Amino acid sequence: MNLNEIANQLVAPRVGIMAADRPSPAFYDLMRSEGIPTDEHAYRNWSELLFLAPGLSESISGIIMTDEQTRLRDSRGESLIEQVVERGMIPGISPSKGMVALAGSDGETVGSGLDGLRERLAEYADMGVGFSKWRAAFQIGPGTPSYYAIEANAYVMAQVAALSQEAGIVPIVEPEVMLWGDHTIERCFAVTEWVLSRTFETLYLHRVNLEGTLVKASMVLSGYQCAEQADVETVAEQTVKVFRRGIPAAIPGIVFLSGGQSDYQATAHLNAMNANYEMPWKLSFSYARALQREPMAIWANRPEKVSAAQAALLHRAKMNGLASLGLWTKELEGEAVAP
Repeated sequence: MNLNEIANQLVAPRVGIMAADRPSPAFYDLMRSEGIPTDEHAYRNWSELLFLAPGLSESISGIIMTDEQTRLRDSRGESLIEQVVERGMIPGISPSKGMVALAGSDGETVGSGLDGLRERLAEYADMGVGFSKWRAAFQIGPGTPSYYAIEANAYVMAQVAALSQEAGIVPIVEPEVMLWGDHTIERCFAVTEWVLSRTFETLYLHRVNLEGTLVKASMVLSGYQCAEQADVETVAEQTVKVFRRGIPAAIPGIVFLSGGQSDYQATAHLNAMNANYEMPWKLSFSYARALQREPMAIWANRPEKVSAAQAALLHRAKMNGLASLGLWTKELEGEAVAP
């Protein structure tokens, strides 16, 4: 498949992407913070639970993995990435080596890992990886994000995108405007518009093929600590409006990160956009915790709970698949729906 075909398969109707690229140290930190007992096989077992859930490909088109996960074997000794491909899903890679302090900035960050990336992407392509994902994180605050941080991150995202396409891999660029803070939805809109405009100008300068690129975007939301929280309809309206201003129609699709929203908020916001607006791109999801929060709580590193955790994962994936078509309703959640 060419880049455009891969991109369109990732955002095909009723499916989205699962972000499972939490590195093992961060995974174990999360488990400990949730009071879940750990052992040496927990990361492998959790990855196996996610990737091999029966029927997952009905709602999940691709899975973003860490380097470690691309090399993992399941409890039977079989390659996880090969089984993902066999089940009709596209493996993805998060090749970043983590966020580092941006020199000369006031606490802002940039992704690291450009050194040797061309060679690593060629290896991933040989392993069957079809797409990459690179994140930039912008915190709204007094004086932030700065022009400097936006430009530095746009440059790195564009370099990664160009190198990915050179290797035959679809890049997903992720300029996340973070939810944490007391900013209003109007401030979030302004920052998002600025970030998107600079990101796409830089992609153009780096000769990135937009038809073979996807965007992983944050929604336009009130800050988590803002006294006035925008309702679902306003979030949908403002998010679509800023995308129309800043994301070219040549992009095949936009997949959302949940950014700290609850499972139900992430689904409801996605559904409202697809149900109420005509758009030139497909809008879908690339959720991590909004898909995995409940399954992890059910599993809690207990082998006897794997099937129940997988059932919860499949339910959330199905709900978001429906939301990608504008067909989700609270009634479909059954007894699990949040107040």
